[in-house]
Formats: sequence, C-alpha cells, structure tokens
Amino acid sequence: MSRNMAEPILSDADYVTLADFRYTLRQFMAFSEGKAAAQGLTAQQHQALLAIRAAGPDKATVGYVAERLILKPHSATGLVDRLETLGLLVRRHSLVDRRQALLELTDKARTILAQLSATHREEIKRLRPLLTELLTRAGD
Repeated sequence: MSRNMAEPILSDADYVTLADFRYTLRQFMAFSEGKAAAQGLTAQQHQALLAIRAAGPDKATVGYVAERLILKPHSATGLVDRLETLGLLVRRHSLVDRRQALLELTDKARTILAQLSATHREEIKRLRPLLTELLTRAGD
C-alpha cells in the first residue's frame, strides 16, 4: 500500500499522546455525566444550565443554547422546554425585542448548578497537571 505524500507523519508517541488526551477527556465527561445524573439531570441539561448561567446579560436565548451546545434550533427548543417543565428556568420577554424570549435560571437551578460547578472545578484542578502535560506533548 503506498503512502499518500500529503499525509502527515506522526510518531508512535504522537498516537499515544492523542489517545491519552482523548481518554482523559472521556474520563472527565463520564465524571460530569455521573454528577449530573446524581442531581437528576442529563449531561445536556447540565450543559444548558451552565451555558445559560455563563451567558452575558440578555444573551441567554434558545438560539444561544443551540449554538453553545451545537444543537439544531428545534432540539434546543425541546431541551429548554424540558428544563422549564422541571422548574429550572423561566422565559421572559426581552425589553429590547419583545419577540425574543430570554432564559433565566430559577433559584432551584442556581443551587444545583453551584453544587455541580464546584465539584467540576475540583475535578479540573485534579486533571490540570495531566492535561497540561498532554497538551505540552501534543505541541512538541
């Protein structure tokens, strides 16, 4: 089998680094999914709450959630509908554009998200040395 000349040349160590990096990311995702489930949320619901909380003033819309979660608008609408049904967010009309609904977390959602975010920050701190080392190896 001939080798494509445009194909990048990677060493065995490059493959190990890439595999280790993906494995570490997957471990974090499994950690995150488990913590969200313990709070009665799906990973996607947790991610949506986090995106809404992190959005700037008057930016948390269904479209924003769709963009941040890489979803189609109708999927984001369904997700927001479920979060609203769970009592985790409310929609209010924008004062600038009454046609636009802004999303706001409820106190219940803020409490859950604060707990999840604290544990996630600790896990990121724990993984930081490993991720830094993997990113350094990947950049060499």
